[in-house]
Amino acid sequence: MKIGVSTASLYPLHVEDAFGTLCKLGVKTAEIFANSTAEGQEPIVSEILRMRDKNNVRITSFHPFSSPMESVFLFSDYDRRIDEMMTLYRGFFGSMNKLGAKIFVLHGAISSSKCAPAHYMKQFAMLSEAGREFGITVAQENVSYCMSGNLEFLKKMKRDIPEAARFVLDLKQARRSGENPLDYIKELGESVVHCHISDADENRDCLAVGAGKFDFETLLKAFADKGYGGALIVELYRRDYGEFSELKQSADNLAQLCEKLGIKYTL
Repeated sequence: MKIGVSTASLYPLHVEDAFGTLCKLGVKTAEIFANSTAEGQEPIVSEILRMRDKNNVRITSFHPFSSPMESVFLFSDYDRRIDEMMTLYRGFFGSMNKLGAKIFVLHGAISSSKCAPAHYMKQFAMLSEAGREFGITVAQENVSYCMSGNLEFLKKMKRDIPEAARFVLDLKQARRSGENPLDYIKELGESVVHCHISDADENRDCLAVGAGKFDFETLLKAFADKGYGGALIVELYRRDYGEFSELKQSADNLAQLCEKLGIKYTL
């Protein structure tokens, strides 16, 4: 398992400043969250690449800001909008190749979009195929306000498009959906290729690792039992922690638990 931090945790810093801050903290594995189209293009991609190489950082994944647009673009029935989003995302795939990122995080259509499941599967499979052309895995994240917020829907994806269906487990989103995160691992198994990590307690569903009461040991054991080799990426909202150093400490806390359990990891 690879343990790291998402630049999303430092919002609203510009992505290159967020990534630079993670580098200064000593984070060696990172996810890039692009908060604008420009942040997935040149010259910003090359600036991140320079910092990546200088600080010997691994970039595992890329998460675009454009998720709210996916309902009316990618998952619509309107060909020109679909083509526009495919062009945008193909451009992001090219940038991911430069950065070395292999996982593209997708939110998908919101629950109120009235997207027919069959159409959703068709569109997701199309994007997945485009990703494969670049060596990229498109992975569906569970998001509470999206169609993907329902575990049964994700199970249907796995059944209907098994060659394409890959998933990102987000712990805080599972909590918001009223789901047990462990059920995602049990039901989706090896199709889970990426994970967004956060702690929680009775009052808050997103906290730095160690600041809450979530049972990470059971989670890590469940992943290990499935042979999980993906990343555990700390992704917090800025309001849910204090100093930036808590991000690195969250990653270190996960590493310490892996050591305790005898689970192989890299920071």
